[in-house]
Formats: sequence, C-alpha cells, structure tokens
Amino acid sequence: MKNQDFSRRSFLSGAAALGTAAGAAALWDPAQMAAQVVGVKKGDLPDLTIKEVKIYVTDLKGIHKLNGTETGEIVSVVTHSGIEGNYTIGDRNRTANWLEWAKPALVGKNVIDLLPTIASTSGMETRSGGFDAPFRRPAGGGTRGRNAMGFSFGAPPGPGEGPAFGGAAVAGSGLQTRGGGEWPNYYTAAADVALWDILGKAVNRPIYQILSGGVQTKDRVLAYASSQHLPTIEDYVPDVTKAKQQGYKGYKIHPGSGQHATGPEIPTYMGHMEEIREVRKAAGDDYVLMHDPVQMYNQFEAMAVGRLLDELNYLWYEDPLPTMDEEGLIELVKKLDIDIHVGEFLYSIADFAEYIKRDALSVVRLIADNVGGISGGMRVGLLADAHGYECAPHNWGNGFDLAVHFHLELALPNVYWFEMPFPVESTDRPYLSYKFRIDQDGYVPAPTEPGLGYPLDRAALDKTTLRIET
Repeated sequence: MKNQDFSRRSFLSGAAALGTAAGAAALWDPAQMAAQVVGVKKGDLPDLTIKEVKIYVTDLKGIHKLNGTETGEIVSVVTHSGIEGNYTIGDRNRTANWLEWAKPALVGKNVIDLLPTIASTSGMETRSGGFDAPFRRPAGGGTRGRNAMGFSFGAPPGPGEGPAFGGAAVAGSGLQTRGGGEWPNYYTAAADVALWDILGKAVNRPIYQILSGGVQTKDRVLAYASSQHLPTIEDYVPDVTKAKQQGYKGYKIHPGSGQHATGPEIPTYMGHMEEIREVRKAAGDDYVLMHDPVQMYNQFEAMAVGRLLDELNYLWYEDPLPTMDEEGLIELVKKLDIDIHVGEFLYSIADFAEYIKRDALSVVRLIADNVGGISGGMRVGLLADAHGYECAPHNWGNGFDLAVHFHLELALPNVYWFEMPFPVESTDRPYLSYKFRIDQDGYVPAPTEPGLGYPLDRAALDKTTLRIET
C-alpha cells in the first residue's frame, strides 16, 4: 500500500520471506516440492512422461464470452500413468495450431523436466517490442479500441492481431525463452497450466498447496464484483446495488462509453466521473469501490479522474493510462493517494522489475497467460512480495481461467482479493460442474480436489464436444 514510512523495495517481512522461500523452491523444482508436500521422494512419483496431446473443441453456442477470442478449445495432456492435465486456449489470444506446437514440444518428455523451464522469462524485457503500437481510443469514446499491446478490446482481434503458429503475441520482440520460441508465448503458457494440473493430480493435492510448500495460508479469498463495460452511465447504479445485495464486499467499475442513455454526447472521461459519483452515492460511504478504465485516458483525464477517486475514497485505480506511458504512471503514483494497479500488459519479469524500481505502480497486477502460466504468475507475485508490494491476479474469463488465478491468490502471501466477473453466471461453462460463487460471508472457498481443483464433468463434456483433435 502507499504512504508507508519505509521503502517498499527494501521491505521483506517474516511471513513474506516464508512464502517467497517456499514459492521459489516450488518453481525451481516443482516435482521435488510436490513430493515433499506429501512426504515421498521425487522418484516415487508416477510416470509423468507425456504420451499424447489432444484438444476438445466444445460448443460455446448461447454462452456469454467474457473474452471475445474464446474458442471453446480445451487442451488435454496425458501421461503414460494416465493422468490428464487440462486448460483452455484462445481466451487471451488466438492460439492457432496448438497441437502442431505441442506434439514435438511435449510428447515423449517428462513433466518433471519440462516444468522448470518451459515458461521461463528471466531477465528479458518485452516493452520495446510490446508497446510500440499506439493506443487508439475510438472516436466519441466507447469500449472498442486498442490497448497498449495494440490488441483490440471490446471485440475479437482482427486479421494479424493473433500470433502465427510458433510466433509471439508481441510481434517482433525477438526474445527467446529457455523453453524455446518468442515471448509472450500463449502456447507454452497453456502447457504450463496443464503440467501443473498433472503434477497436482500426481500427488493428490490442489496446486496452491504445492506452490506454498504445503503451508496452508488461506482457505478462502474475499471477492469483489467486477462489472462488465456497461452501455450507459445509468446502468451502473442498478449494477452495484445488485452486487451489494448479493453479498459482494466490493465493486469495480469497468466504464463503458461514458454516455447517458439519451441526450447529447459528452467527453468520455466526464461521463466516467459521473458514474464514479453515482456509484459511491448508491453504495454508501463505507463500501469498497475500485475503478478500471483499461488504459482509456490521457494524462489530463487520468489525473482528473484520479483526484475524484481520492476524494470519494475509492480503494484502487487500475490501468488508467496505456502501460507504455511509464512516465505518466510515475506521475500518477506520485501525485495521487489512491493505489495504482498496473501489470496486465506487462509480459516479462524484467518488465515488472523495471516498473517496481521506478515506482510506476502501487500494486502489481498480472494475467497468468501473459507471463507464462502458473509458473510465471508465481514468479511475478513473489517478485512483488519481495519488494513489499501487494499482488492482484486478474480473474476474467471462464472457470478454468478463474481457477488458475485462484491458485496464485491462495498460494501468494500478498494477495487479498478475488476478482469475480459480474454477473458471475458469465463464468459458467457446461463442462465444469463447479460454479464459482461466493459464500454467505462474501468469500470464495479454496478447492479441495487435486490439480486445478475443478474436474471436467465428463458426461457434460461429451455432450458439448463438437470434435476431438489429435
């Protein structure tokens, strides 16, 4: 948090040190840590050599997709011992031809050997290749536009916006990972998650228990409702009212076009300021509120909105500027009291280190798919923790997507909130029988099943599968 009397970069509490040590060990040798958690030797683990990979292509007809690129594809990685790991692809980027990548990269190799290196990004900076695309806001405001990656938000990407087979999501980065290929690499990120799923199932433990070295630090995480980008200013008061009535302990505004349902067009940021005022009035002075414009503002707009958020006691301000505007973010952190969340559009641990070093953020935000899956997410979260920063994984997508980030939230000592897309029904998928919901106290309970903790409903999967690609 901000306004501390000590340097955040030099702070390392005893609890943080414990979590960092356990997490670092898990990432250095995940199989060894998994074996230690259950009290066996690494050599006693089942045969985790991968014998096949395939993809279940499911029918998404009638499903509200939180990420426009979601394809309904579920990867399957199967070992000789019969353990299957799963994850969805296409939620962040069109990961075309994943099987063509996975067969030579995974088949015949052991999970124990793959996990320590497949998603490593140590020491590489992607900002020079990743943030050279100009941010373009649509004329007259609105939620369709481009983020700092140059990718569309509010609509599926156009031709050429996803990577070619084996290529990088940030075209031209030229950065090589130890696992091979350019970075960021959504192929290896999906594989990393599936491999962790296998490892957890091999020792009959949820992944977060392996990541934390078997130390149970949390059994639930407090949730806040994270809004859709709603069409008009008038839509937000009913939305926050409904979230509060349902028991959520906080609410985050994802602003839309910033326009009234009727009347003349107004500047987008001024419409957002109206939403901020009206939501605070409706929610009450003590209710936890956040604001996430997803990089929509210029420096003047961001400062004006930020000062209002300070005045109305909002908890945090997320991605107010394009991430490439590092100097602008430094200025906001310096002049505003509210915490500035940044990191969804950073892709390498070196990038995060730079933003931490320069005080270009107050809280480290991350998307696991962008930083190498669970392995990359833990490395970023532990980096933040070692410097006294809170970490806030991004939960936005289907049940698999929530599961991955939930394991990070449960394992990391510096995470305090679960982002719940609202309405929550938009996260449900027929092939997962578990539905993410809050309990009577506003928390999401930790999974108890092994691996990702939310097994595929095989009967439902069979009904919804259009084909299986091998």
